[in-house]
Amino acid sequence: MSKNNSMKPTISAIAAIGKNRELGKNNKLIWRISSDLKRFKEITFGHPIIMGRKTYESIGKPLLGRKNIVITRNTDYHPTGVVVGHSLEEAIEEASRDEKKEIFIIGGADIFKKALPKVDRLYLTVVDESAQADVFFPSYSDFSNILKKREYVNDEHNYTYSILERQSKD
Repeated sequence: MSKNNSMKPTISAIAAIGKNRELGKNNKLIWRISSDLKRFKEITFGHPIIMGRKTYESIGKPLLGRKNIVITRNTDYHPTGVVVGHSLEEAIEEASRDEKKEIFIIGGADIFKKALPKVDRLYLTVVDESAQADVFFPSYSDFSNILKKREYVNDEHNYTYSILERQSKD
């Protein structure tokens, strides 16, 4: 059964990064901004989320109200409460079974890098700081169509929240 384009869900990536695209260090998020974590939950709630095994293990449990799909090459990996996929394509196919609106890629760095060519929309929080990191978000320069952009100044961090789409090629 083939799907036409109108039935395909939007594939989105969501991340908080530093001004040099810093994403994480020692398998932990660098940026933990309470208002941004609340926004992450509001945006992704009710939609499938796709993540790598290390990201899942750093979270430690399935995120409620979302179909959690974990990508791993380990065929013996079966944590309770998640669906396991063995490739990005398999995870997207699984997410698309029930979801017709939007699928979210939530990390980590390797999954973002593999997924970015398939991503339609980015939800990015860019913190106006740099930090020591061992993983970085991939370059996203072809996402130049700004749907929303807002700057925040608060006690935790100054940051810009943006929703971006890939520049159309017409």
